[in-house]
Amino acid sequence: MTDGTTWLAAPQSIAFGGYRVVLARGLTADELTARLAATLTYPGPHEVVAVGEHTGDSLLAHMDEAYGYFLDGVGLRVGHAGEWVYAVAYGGWQGEFAPPGPVSDGGAHVFLLECEEENGKLVPPQFAYFHDGRPAVSFNLHLDSSWGYEGVEGDPATAARLEALFAAAGLPDPEREEREVHRAALGVLDEVFGLSLPKEAVVGGALPTVLLEPA
Repeated sequence: MTDGTTWLAAPQSIAFGGYRVVLARGLTADELTARLAATLTYPGPHEVVAVGEHTGDSLLAHMDEAYGYFLDGVGLRVGHAGEWVYAVAYGGWQGEFAPPGPVSDGGAHVFLLECEEENGKLVPPQFAYFHDGRPAVSFNLHLDSSWGYEGVEGDPATAARLEALFAAAGLPDPEREEREVHRAALGVLDEVFGLSLPKEAVVGGALPTVLLEPA
C-alpha cells in the first residue's frame, strides 16, 4: 500500500502557496534536478547547488538566510518512492518553470502536479504527463472550463480512459466541493499511473535538497 497523491489536496499540504511536484520514472535524482533546472525560464541558465538534507521548514529557513526572503529563490527536495524519483519545489516557483516536456527526453515518464493556492486568479490545480520529450495528457483537476479548457487533452486513448474513470467517480460535478473534486481526480490518476508520493517523508522528513541558482 502506498500513500499515492490524494493527500496533496489538503490545504497547504506541503508549504505556503500550494505545491509543485514532479514525479519521474526512468531518471536518476541528479538527472531530474538538472533537467528541471534547465526549464527555469528566468533569469537564464541555472545550476544545481546541493545544500544537504532538509525538512520543508528548514529549507525555507535556509532560503530566508540565503536570499533574504524564501520567495526570492527556488529549492527542490528530492526523494525516491519505489520506482519513482520525485522533486518537490519550494520558494518562488510559481510561474518560473517552463513545461517539463524536455525533462522526459530519452524515454522517461514525467508527471507534473501543481496547485497555486495563493494565486489571486484562482488557478485550478493542474496535471500533465510527458513521455519521451512529448506531452501525453493534461487537464485541470477541477475538470471544468475555469482555465481555458475543459476535459482531458492529449493522447486520445489515454484521455478516453481517464474520462471514463472520472465519469465512474461522478466527475465532473459542479455541485461538489472543489477540494473533494481535486482529491477524487488525484485518486483516478493514482489508479491509472500508479503515482506514489510518501506523505511522511515529504511533510516531516529530511530529504536531499538543492537550490537552483543562476549560473
